[in-house]
Amino acid sequence: MTQSSTQRKRVVVTGLGAITPIGKTVDDYWQGLLAAKIGIGPITLFDPTDYACRIAGEVQDFDPHEYIERKEAKRMARFAQFAVAASKQALTHAGLEINDLNAEQIGVMLGTGVGGLKVMEDQNEVLLKRGPSRVSPFTVPMMIANMAAGLVAIHTGAKGPNSSPVTACAAGSNAIGDAFRLIQQGYAQAMICGGAEAAITQLSVAGFASAKALSTRNDDPLRASRPFDAERDGFVMGEGSGVLILEDLETALSRGATIYAEMVGYGMTCDAYHMTSPVPGGEGAARAIQLALKDGNIQPQQVDYINAHGTSTAANDRTETAAMKAALGEENARNAAISSTKGMTGHLLGGAGGIEGVAAVLAVANDRVPPTVNLDNPDPDCDLDYVPNQAREREVNVALSNSFGFGGHNVCLAFQKYS
Repeated sequence: MTQSSTQRKRVVVTGLGAITPIGKTVDDYWQGLLAAKIGIGPITLFDPTDYACRIAGEVQDFDPHEYIERKEAKRMARFAQFAVAASKQALTHAGLEINDLNAEQIGVMLGTGVGGLKVMEDQNEVLLKRGPSRVSPFTVPMMIANMAAGLVAIHTGAKGPNSSPVTACAAGSNAIGDAFRLIQQGYAQAMICGGAEAAITQLSVAGFASAKALSTRNDDPLRASRPFDAERDGFVMGEGSGVLILEDLETALSRGATIYAEMVGYGMTCDAYHMTSPVPGGEGAARAIQLALKDGNIQPQQVDYINAHGTSTAANDRTETAAMKAALGEENARNAAISSTKGMTGHLLGGAGGIEGVAAVLAVANDRVPPTVNLDNPDPDCDLDYVPNQAREREVNVALSNSFGFGGHNVCLAFQKYS
């Protein structure tokens, strides 16, 4: 039975999972953030010699067989392997066992930007060189964007609601927000949700580079991604997966689960302006933040921390700064601690909202704020408190996580301390 809008269930975060360029577990990822560890280096997943951008945030030494049987792993695209690994981590972290009694009440919502692009590239080469009869019969199921969500369900037994938002760099946050709504309204007791991406491929890097979106600081990869810094020259691609376990409060309490934060708000809007550029002034992003605050009954002055989208591109960073001022009011925006963690992980595209949602929850749980690395010479138009270069101890009762994507998609998630 669904709940009316006046009987919305409370939703809490009980588990986290992370596969990232700075750590392949939640603990390693979090400690990496606090230590300002940077996981960006030369691309090794293909030969980037002829590319304008030759750096990325790769997940090094990832062994899918820690989570997936060898035969099955061969039939899964890298982004789906990441998703299954992070989801299994999150379920273990939550102490949540899926069985015949609860399987139909536990769902999966996992976003991605481009899905199995590497599979498409590889099989297109097979097609051109060896003919159509040699193309793998697993091409389509490995390639399609929904397969991470489908495979997570297959590997965990979750039989509840299952879907996959594909909203570019907002996809992971849309997945978390959509999962939140399903639990609020009584369609599920728990959801495995977040994002996954493995887009460090020849076509993807070439395409973004041609659009002049990527940093070309190839000789200094550790300093290439520099959100809000005046010397930024583009974003750096990353890969991985971040997953949250959301549960309705009653279910979480009944099984004695550890509660890391309560999710209270979700706002999403569209700029309806341009394929790739944010609307000047950040009106769409500001409305998404305001909707998340309204949804969570949060006053602007209560916001302690914002995990910014902060891509290290000129347009995004300035627009997001303006949006946060417009949404919170300039004084409240200046009082909030704000950081972009993309300087450490790179930009995970559709996976970004997943790992950044994890970071926001951990900020609430630990009263620690990750830094914005490489912020040495702030852009005068980016004049808020971006927690430069060193993590900070601060009481975090309310945290927001922003994600914005090509197509004008804007998402804001709101978390607060559980009480």
